[in-house]
Amino acid sequence: MPNDTQSPHDSHAHGPLRRMAGSLFALMQTRLELLGIELAEERERIVAVLFLGIVAVMLGMMALISLTALIAAAFWDTYRWQVLAGITIVYAIGAVICALRARSGLRDAPIVFEATLNELEKDRDMFRER
Repeated sequence: MPNDTQSPHDSHAHGPLRRMAGSLFALMQTRLELLGIELAEERERIVAVLFLGIVAVMLGMMALISLTALIAAAFWDTYRWQVLAGITIVYAIGAVICALRARSGLRDAPIVFEATLNELEKDRDMFRER
């Protein structure tokens, strides 16, 4: 018949294991909190950048439309087609340059959750040393 009570030897053996498991859970909780903080910061940064980008595009388009109308009106009697073609070429070149810079910015973006990944790597190295 099995004994339902634990011997002092059994509770002594489980003590370090329980402390290690508790430490491991506390460590993972800290890392998850760091991950949550980084996620919130990244979301706020993206929203701010998107908002400013949309406003910049709207204002830039309004300025380009006004400039195009002004230049076309100034040269309407003499070189209207040539001026409109030149303006179109300038806009197209600008669009290509912006697209290439945007693509470069996406490729060179920092690693998301870099601090969390670094801490997890430190934790892994610490456990390997033991």
